Order: sequence, then C-alpha cells, then structure tokens
Amino acid sequence: MGNKSHVIVVPFPAQGHVAPLMKLAYSLADHGIKVTFINTESIHMRIMSAMPEEFAEQCPISLVSIPEGLESKPDEQDKEEAVEIAPRSTRVHLQNLIQNINQVNNDVKVTHVVADIANGWVLEVAKKLFIKPVAFVPYGLGNLAFILHAPKLIEAGIIDVDGIPIKREPICLSKEIPAWNIDELTWSIQGDSEEQKFVFRNFVKTTGEYVRISDSLIVNSFYELESSVSNLLPNILPIGPLIANARLGTFSGNLWPEDSTTLSWLDKQPARSVIYAAFGSTLVCNQQQFNELALGLEMTGQPFLWVVRSDFMKGDIAEYPDGFMERNESHGKIVKWAPQEKVLAHPSTACYFSHCGWNSTMEGVTNGINFITGITFVKLGRLA
Repeated sequence: MGNKSHVIVVPFPAQGHVAPLMKLAYSLADHGIKVTFINTESIHMRIMSAMPEEFAEQCPISLVSIPEGLESKPDEQDKEEAVEIAPRSTRVHLQNLIQNINQVNNDVKVTHVVADIANGWVLEVAKKLFIKPVAFVPYGLGNLAFILHAPKLIEAGIIDVDGIPIKREPICLSKEIPAWNIDELTWSIQGDSEEQKFVFRNFVKTTGEYVRISDSLIVNSFYELESSVSNLLPNILPIGPLIANARLGTFSGNLWPEDSTTLSWLDKQPARSVIYAAFGSTLVCNQQQFNELALGLEMTGQPFLWVVRSDFMKGDIAEYPDGFMERNESHGKIVKWAPQEKVLAHPSTACYFSHCGWNSTMEGVTNGINFITGITFVKLGRLA
C-alpha cells in the first residue's frame, strides 16, 4: 500500500466484528499506514468508555463515528426495516465523511476502504468514490466456502431460496473437505425458521455480490488451519490469526470494560488449574440454563473464571443458585468482561469452556488451549 496510504476501516456494529478489524487496523498502523476506524455512534461511545485512559492517549489509529441511520433503537425497529433503512441513511454520512477527509488531507487521501463483508454496502460506497474496496471476512474459510456455494445448493434443490433445507443430505465441496450436515451450515438456526430466513436473505445471499465488487478479499484465518478450503478459494488472502499486538497494547475494541483484577487473581492459582468459561458477546440463556452452568462449574471442584455479561440473561438479571457464591468464594471468580487473550495465555489457565465463536476459537488455538464444548442452547456448528 505504500507509506502514503490512508485506509478507512468499517466494521459491522457488533463485538465479534469490531475486535478483529481493530487488531488489523493496529497492524496497518504499525507499518506506517494512516488508519481511520469508523463505527456507528453507539458502538463508538461504548468503545471509548471501555478504553483504558492510558491507551487512549497513545492510540495509533483515528477513531471516529457516523450516525446509526435509525430514528429508534435497533431493538425497537423491525429487523427487515433496519437492514434496509440503516445502510441507505448511513451510506450518505459515510460518503460525506470520506469526502471531507480527502478535502482536509490532500497529501494523504483515502486509498483503501476495508469493510466487514456483513457491511457490504460500505464497499459500494468505496466503489462509487473510486477508492479500492477490500472485503474482510471475520469467520473461517470453511463457512465462507459454503456461503459462496449457496446458489448451487438452491439450484440443486438441496435448500430453497430462503436457505431452508429441502433435502437432508450431507454436502461435500471436495474430497479433501469432510461433508457437512445441512444443520451445520452457517445460516442454520434451529427452531427459528423466520430468523434463518432473515439471516439468509440479508447476509448470505448478498455475500457473493460483495465479493465480486471487492478488489481484494481478506479472511481472519490462516492457511495451515484450513489449507484444503484455501486451495478452493485461491483469490482469497488469509491474514489471521488476528491477535493483539503487544507493542501497541492489548485493547481491541471491547464494548465492555475489562475487569482489572482478573490477571492478579489468576496469578494466585496453581498452574493449569483454572477453567475459563466465557460465551462471547451475544449468547444469552434462561435461568434454568444459567443454573446448570453455575452448578456444572461448581461440581468440577476446580478453580474457575466465569465471564457473566450484564446482558447474559434473557431480559433479566442473573440469579445464582442458593449458596453458590459463598460455596465458591475461595476458588471461583466471576467478572463481567475479561482480557481474554491474556487469560488464555496465562499459565494458570487449564482449558476454555467456550461457545466456539470464531474469534474465541482463533484466540484459543493461537494459545494452544484445550477447549470444552457442547453447550446445547447455542448453535456450535462445525467448530465444535
């Protein structure tokens, strides 16, 4: 890209999409490239609130925001309407922002726009402004291959136009790749056909078009992990695993402040003794499921570090089983958010009880950690 490159980075507004792109942004900045990281206003505010003050003072990238594009909160808006209206409104704000940046920075104009593939409309804005669009895929090559294969699955009568299975038979892309069951596909949402239709219509079906308009396609994976799939997609560049850069600090766009006592607690635990339990940024459970998780951790008899977000329970505050906190006070620690990569790299951590989201999987694999999987109230899919 050269020393005078200026890269705009636009993630999809969710924790699992912001974090890997922010790590990529730091890496670009570390190579002397000017980076402007653009979030919606609500995500930007949460990032700034969670960012440690000492890091904010040395942040190597410019953090800016654009309006949401919705008059009401996302949870008050019809999802179909939000997907249609928000990009239409927000793209105007993004286009104006890029044009203003170019007017102010004549010597370092925007040369590339890197956008999450779920934010494909951003790539269209870049194309319109004659700026090179780069699509970023925050999940693995295997999932991407099946998403790009969706039109052929429709043509073959295996799924309908909404992604709903017609034939329940294993799907095989090549002899080097194990066959996938129909329920393992990325857009498969058990027990909620309307949600599945929404995801397929608004994200899966659009991916192929956004891939076609992109100058480059980069993926948070690496060849050694998915070599057989990578060989099927030769024009795609695996750039992962995207992990925190120690030279630039470890803040990677968290939407929750990290608990500062986590690492000092781990320091006091025996080597390879702690079960780290964390289930991403969107998974929610009901009270019965929460109780099962709590009692399961207790029954192991091992020290445990459990991340319980403030919104982990469906529309309610989590209530722990009677006496749970008292019985586990000496060897259990519960936090709202943890410095996950540091936890996974800590010598006291024995294993990772995980929902197997892609970022979590990359971080665990990078640190050589053992996984515990098999949560029944979340779709683990192929990763488990």
